[in-house]
Amino acid sequence: GGSCFLVLRDVKSAFHTVQACFFKSKEDPEGSKRALKFLSDLTLETIVDVKGVVTAAEVKSCSQQTVELQVLRAYAVSRAPAVLPFLLEDAARSEAEIDASQSTDKPLTYVYQEARLDNRWLDLRVPANNAIMRLQSGVCRLFREGLEGQGFTEIHSPKLISGESEGGAEVFRTDYFGTPACLAQSPQLYKQMAIAADLGRVFEIGPVFRAEKSNTRRHLCEFTGLDLEMAIDDHYNEALAVIHALFKHIFTGLETRYKTELATVRKQYHSEPVAFTDAPCILHWPDAMQMLKEAGEEPDELGDLSGALELKLGELVKAKHGTDFFMLDGYPSGVRPFYTMPCPDDPRFSNSFDIFIRGQEICSGAQRVHDPLLLRQQVERIGMPLAPLEDYIRAFEHGAPPHAGAGVGLERVVFLYLGLDNVRKASMFPRDPNRCSP
Repeated sequence: GGSCFLVLRDVKSAFHTVQACFFKSKEDPEGSKRALKFLSDLTLETIVDVKGVVTAAEVKSCSQQTVELQVLRAYAVSRAPAVLPFLLEDAARSEAEIDASQSTDKPLTYVYQEARLDNRWLDLRVPANNAIMRLQSGVCRLFREGLEGQGFTEIHSPKLISGESEGGAEVFRTDYFGTPACLAQSPQLYKQMAIAADLGRVFEIGPVFRAEKSNTRRHLCEFTGLDLEMAIDDHYNEALAVIHALFKHIFTGLETRYKTELATVRKQYHSEPVAFTDAPCILHWPDAMQMLKEAGEEPDELGDLSGALELKLGELVKAKHGTDFFMLDGYPSGVRPFYTMPCPDDPRFSNSFDIFIRGQEICSGAQRVHDPLLLRQQVERIGMPLAPLEDYIRAFEHGAPPHAGAGVGLERVVFLYLGLDNVRKASMFPRDPNRCSP
């Protein structure tokens, strides 16, 4: 033919595309013929360097809909193979669109999760998936902003430790020059020691490792932890107020500063903005148990909530309080880590809380035990060895203020905020019990 049309995507932003065109020239028929063949032979996803003239045009297939690029010169910088693991066009369709096509004479192709993750660098070129990574970055930025604005200092704790940082969870063990060590399950012990060091209010953004064989849509073996810890004056509700203000800042910031990214994601993965209250919505454990019972459920009042009960509670809270974001306070002591402060009125319960988005937990927190004698008793009660925790406990023997804090999973926040069906979509290169590559 006498013409060639291309869709060019900006390598710095998967959202931006422009139509490029080239036409056979009467002045240089042989040269333009060679140029047409060169352009026609370019494979999908080939990196090109193009020089041209921007002209007015009506284009529906690209993000730039009022202009096109008339090509003067084009170079292939990096050629992609003719056959790709999957087509980005297929990977960019919504599940609803693909499902609807299955009953037609032209059913669309599914691109399954394993194929995407095996070729994640290609999958992340899909506009929605690219935008998810940018939103993940945005959550980190807003988390840092929100806490620095409330007087917090960022810290960086070690990830190679000599003992388990939390009781009950499996750890990844390794050898540290002949001494047993493990990868940190959280910065918990170190952020508490930072409070004992008079840092007052601290936060950290860093990797967290959990050797849990949980093959679910919301668990990862490595994720990014958003952690905070703070000294308290009178009550650990002070921490709840700080966390609520922090998440208001994150939610508002995402909707106002990342509109393009959100619109791109929601075009493929539908979701609504998270509804939240102006003041903290704090639900106490007995009230939650009563709500679940009245809804026909049978919760264990001294046990943890199952995923199904959490979702049900989220539905009930949304119906009653009109919020997707709430805090559940006063968990049973038996389901919390050893460093959690028992409730002074009833030691069967604790000064601890979880925070939920759309009925799924994104954050666990509590007032911590700052009394070294009580800490030793708590460790002995659950049968953990004391030796690896001696440095941690000694930090409180030299005087430490009452304090509270929380740990948030970055990928889980992104996954639930965007209403995704799997947390792996919110992780750049996810690690789970069956995947340690790429």
